[in-house]
Amino acid sequence: MRVGSFVLAAQFPGQGQGEALHRAVRSAEVAEEAGLDSVWLAEHHFVPYGTCPSAVTLAALLLGRTRRIRVGTAVSVLPTAHPVALGEQAALLHMTSGGRFSLGVGRGGPWVDLEVFGSGLEAYEKGYPESLDLLVRWLREPAVSASGERFRFREVPVVPRPSESLTDTEGPEVVVACTSQASVRLAAERGLPMLLGMHVGDEEKAEMVALWRQYARAAGRPAEEIVGAAHVSAGVCQIADRRTDAVETLLKAMPGWLKQGLDAHVTVDGRDRQMRDPLAYTELLCGLHPVGPPRLCVDRLAATSERTGISRFALLVEGSGDLAATEENVRRLGAEVLPHLG
Repeated sequence: MRVGSFVLAAQFPGQGQGEALHRAVRSAEVAEEAGLDSVWLAEHHFVPYGTCPSAVTLAALLLGRTRRIRVGTAVSVLPTAHPVALGEQAALLHMTSGGRFSLGVGRGGPWVDLEVFGSGLEAYEKGYPESLDLLVRWLREPAVSASGERFRFREVPVVPRPSESLTDTEGPEVVVACTSQASVRLAAERGLPMLLGMHVGDEEKAEMVALWRQYARAAGRPAEEIVGAAHVSAGVCQIADRRTDAVETLLKAMPGWLKQGLDAHVTVDGRDRQMRDPLAYTELLCGLHPVGPPRLCVDRLAATSERTGISRFALLVEGSGDLAATEENVRRLGAEVLPHLG
């Protein structure tokens, strides 16, 4: 089992953006010191929900500051990025970090980001599969051309080519954030592992893994690829000697952050949007994930792995909103939970 942290660089009420980013960087550095397997970095634009606008840029910084831990994006939003530009950045980080970079990608939402970056609503509603396929080809082939609806260009060489890296892997892994049956199918048909969100529980995640396998088999993916797919489960982790204390920590901090962060999202076309109730959502997360004493956290993670078949975790550790508490949370995860997971 491989356990990592999930870092949003969340801006809690009363905090500045620099404070949020400093906590994000420190939590990643402490994650390596504590023995965690990985750190996954979220990407958001124009909202305090997350103050990191470029997960791949922050990943570059953290890869330079660490020596062992894997760093991944969770996720780089494809509809607002050119897949070739993102592919070049991913290849560069893969090659210069000794293969420690993972590229998580997602469709994002119908936010004003699409207007600001000029990609438009169609890139979100229809263009995601084309972008994903172009990105994967860039990371796997020596030269690439495009003749799709959104991207058209003559053949150009891939430089740097990921397979030229001095590592055992041909290129950075690509993980796809999946929140619907359509996205599960998209990932499965391409043999790409899934990143499953922290808003769903074990039963739904198990169903999505089973569906992924079904679609992968139907697409003719190799059996060993299907069995060995390293899906990632996102969740929340807050450790305390008593469960009530861990829950109280999150209930005091997370609803305020969620409210201001979610309320700040603006749709590009004025469509109605339904955001979760911040308090109810925090309570849901406390019930689904390892929140409580170390033994409870061990049992929760082991149970999720057994029920879903997922062995990789990305756990939100900054739910207190406090730097010192976040560092302590990460250290306790490394010292008191990881040794009992195998």
